[in-house]
Amino acid sequence: MNAEELVEVVLPGKVEPEGLEIRHGAVPVAGPGQLVIRMEATGVSFAEQQMRRGRYYDQPPFPFVPGYDLVGRVLATGAGVEPGLIGTRVAALVKVGGWASHVVVDAADAVEVPEGIGAAEAETMVVNGVTAWQMLHRKARVRAGQTVLVHGANGGVGSVLVQLAQAAGAKVIGTASARHHDALRGQGVTPVDYRTQDVAARVRELAPGGVDAVFDHVGGHGIIDSWRLLAPGGTLVSYGSASTRDDEGSGQWPVFKLLGRVWLWNALPNRRRAYFFNVWAGRALAKNRFRARLRTDLTQVFTALQRGEVTARIATRLPLARVADALRLAESGTTAGKIVLNP
Repeated sequence: MNAEELVEVVLPGKVEPEGLEIRHGAVPVAGPGQLVIRMEATGVSFAEQQMRRGRYYDQPPFPFVPGYDLVGRVLATGAGVEPGLIGTRVAALVKVGGWASHVVVDAADAVEVPEGIGAAEAETMVVNGVTAWQMLHRKARVRAGQTVLVHGANGGVGSVLVQLAQAAGAKVIGTASARHHDALRGQGVTPVDYRTQDVAARVRELAPGGVDAVFDHVGGHGIIDSWRLLAPGGTLVSYGSASTRDDEGSGQWPVFKLLGRVWLWNALPNRRRAYFFNVWAGRALAKNRFRARLRTDLTQVFTALQRGEVTARIATRLPLARVADALRLAESGTTAGKIVLNP
């Protein structure tokens, strides 16, 4: 292990992607209950795009190592952890720290990746897959025969949502720019161009009685349309505020506004429900329950991947040293699927 070297990406402050720093050091050591993962794949998510602007609502103070999730092999285990885990491929949801060649995590937070699933393929399903699965099945409880609206249907979370919804027997309407429409039609999705069409009017044409669920990562004023498009008994799941990514000021305020709207809508006498989804909800108060749920749901997602119910959408693969290029590409909005970083 001493022959190896730690390579990690540091976000020093509010910088352009080229301002990210590559740092070298000693490979970390696993403490009690921990393990060291030799990273095989990590990725770029919307969270890192917000973090470099200082606008992710609970990011740590600068400087820190970004990276929301990773997949890799167990290199070493600490006291109290089964040494037989060494060499096992695992996935971990970490929020920060994943953009590194070696990452220390609590053993209880590592989820084994089934044989036959590659590291890059598994990486596309960690934060994106768990987020999609929990919103679809734990919040909206989508059933066969229902109609759902997925905003950003070509994106990292959106593309998994589309496939899982279809596997559940739902009809999907998806918003995306025109360049992605042919691909969405090929999947059986009815596309709506959010740039040139009146999304609300078009969705009402397609679903006059309303949709059974809306998955909205855009936030902002458009969240009101998402609520109004629901059919009686429908569910809105808000899970981000992409529309305010480039705004100045507080990164917490857009989230607080969304939470306020959700509270108000649920307080009104109506047959619809609204949620603000945070994949980390419940961890602070019930860590063991959170871990068990994460393990169960990510395992379900990996099973769906093995069955072919979902496919790994990899936009491109780049080495960790080209993280600035990867972040620029992610922020361009031109890709479909997940941008994966390899050591």
